[in-house]
Amino acid sequence: MNLSPEVVERIREAVNLDRLLDTAVKLIEIPSPTRSAGKVADKLAEILTEDGFAVERMDAGWPDAPAVVARFDSGQSGRTLQFNGHLDTVHLPFVPPRIEDGILYGSSASDMKGGFAAAVEAARAVRDSGLLKKGGILLSAHEMHEKPWGTGAQVDELIKAGVKGDAVMLPEYFCSAVPVIGRGMTIVDVTITRDGEPMHEMMGGREQPNVIFAGAKLLERFAELDQELTEITHPLAGRESIFFGLVQSGEIYNQSPTKFELKGTRRWLPITTYEFVQQQVLEIAAEVAGATKTHIDVEFQIARDAYEIDESEDIVTAFQSANESATGSKLPIGAKPFVDDGNSFVRLGGIPAVTHGPDAKGAHTVNEEVPIAELERMANVYALTALAFC
Repeated sequence: MNLSPEVVERIREAVNLDRLLDTAVKLIEIPSPTRSAGKVADKLAEILTEDGFAVERMDAGWPDAPAVVARFDSGQSGRTLQFNGHLDTVHLPFVPPRIEDGILYGSSASDMKGGFAAAVEAARAVRDSGLLKKGGILLSAHEMHEKPWGTGAQVDELIKAGVKGDAVMLPEYFCSAVPVIGRGMTIVDVTITRDGEPMHEMMGGREQPNVIFAGAKLLERFAELDQELTEITHPLAGRESIFFGLVQSGEIYNQSPTKFELKGTRRWLPITTYEFVQQQVLEIAAEVAGATKTHIDVEFQIARDAYEIDESEDIVTAFQSANESATGSKLPIGAKPFVDDGNSFVRLGGIPAVTHGPDAKGAHTVNEEVPIAELERMANVYALTALAFC
């Protein structure tokens, strides 16, 4: 569809900001830390049903909070654009929603109930405008997203069940570029142990294998690996990495402990396989365990695999046309700085994914906020993208 000034104006008139904000507030005011998003999923299903959308609930491997799937179809054959979001939040103290000076505050305002409410409003605007002549819109919302509490399995099960469009957009809080590549990421959880019991350093502790020294040696080897990974780069996505942000051991300064733990991330580019990443870490762990006479166990929790799409994909072209029509400019082609469900839609679902959300702040903190103007902009861009793509 040609996104003429008349089409852009009709969508702008169809976007109801009060309705958008009412949806966002109703979702935000229900606490939904990962593994307990059932009530907010029920509320979303209620809102969409009252709006006249055809709504389906799917367990998708997590019956405590069945996923919400809603559709709007033009009645004519064509492509389907999917708007997908997660309803669960990180495990931080709950902050209720409030609106002050043009800003929406509250838990998940930026990650990502605010953005998803804008996507819902975009679907409403497309329907109410009567402009969609072919294809349709698929809305999907789920939980089990946030790590380390969730496994990401619910959206994967939806994809395996065929709940996917011809392309998907994800309203996460990234809006400075059109991401066509994203790194894979796994949490790396390492436990170093020795035989025996904790003991005073002067009562045999000094003669035991030292798990703290072993941990230091392991961290040194991982630092060397991280330096090696600077050679594996992509012009848009940057380099591969290994990083550790949690280290703990011991109970008191002069006791020889029996356990040392460290936890971090390993991120990789599409040219690297997850199997190679695992093998690389395990080989280093085995080397250090042998040298220090300790036991080293490594557990991996993959968030998502790496992916890349072509910047000439129709969804990229449609989005750029929509963004230019709504805002006056296109966005640069870039990389996604974090991992989200778009990785899975590309790798598992075989469809192109574009992450684009509001210019929001405070994700994964207790100070989430999003400008209302950004939610309105996003609703317009998503609606216009659907028209251009479908």
